Amino acid sequence: MPTSVKGIYENGVVILLEKPRNIEKSEVIVTFVEETSPKIKRRKPGGLKGKVGLTDDFNEPLDDLKEYMF
Repeated sequence: MPTSVKGIYENGVVILLEKPRNIEKSEVIVTFVEETSPKIKRRKPGGLKGKVGLTDDFNEPLDDLKEYMF
C-alpha cells in the first residue's frame, strides 16, 4: 500500500521528517514540490463583521411558500 511521508531535499540528500510505519525496505518515488507554491492563508474569524447583515424579517415565512404552511 502506498505511504506518503514529508521530507526535505537539500544538496543531494533527502531527509524524512517522520519515519514511515511498518516499512523496512521499499522502492520509492520522490516528487518535488516547488517552494514557491502559494501558502494557504488562514482565515481570520470575524473578518466580515459589520459587512454582512440579515433583515429583521429573516425568520418570517416567505410569501411564495404561504400555500404550503399549516
